[in-house]
Amino acid sequence: MRGINKVIIVGNTGRDPETRYLPSGTAITNISVATSESRTDKQTGEKVEKTEWHRIVAFGKLAEIIGQYVKKGTPVYIEGKLSTSSYDKDGQKHYSTQVVAETMELLGGKSEGSAQEKPATESTAGGARGTNDFEDDIPFAAVRSYP
Repeated sequence: MRGINKVIIVGNTGRDPETRYLPSGTAITNISVATSESRTDKQTGEKVEKTEWHRIVAFGKLAEIIGQYVKKGTPVYIEGKLSTSSYDKDGQKHYSTQVVAETMELLGGKSEGSAQEKPATESTAGGARGTNDFEDDIPFAAVRSYP
């Protein structure tokens, strides 16, 4: 049986993207996205909020677009897969898990520093598909990257 490795993250970026390029010219961009949930503590009746931070990495054209259009605090929809790697530090093995982004959509309304007016719709790597109107300088509603 073939397995499925799929992750969907909807949250706000915690810092500006960090983009670098491999010697081959391929872009790699890293961002962190916060997701929060709240619940009521049964004993105290107080609202308790929990925030999870997710490390996201994107490659190629998607990485370039994230680097250009995403800023700290940007609400985003990320779809991708989990990837875990290990490394040795001070003689101990450590593990790191991140989301390898395959799709990114900008969410939310137009705000200061944002050129997007409406939530994005489904698209492919060729550009936007759907009926939303975007300003002329935004070449996409969402980008899907195929390895």
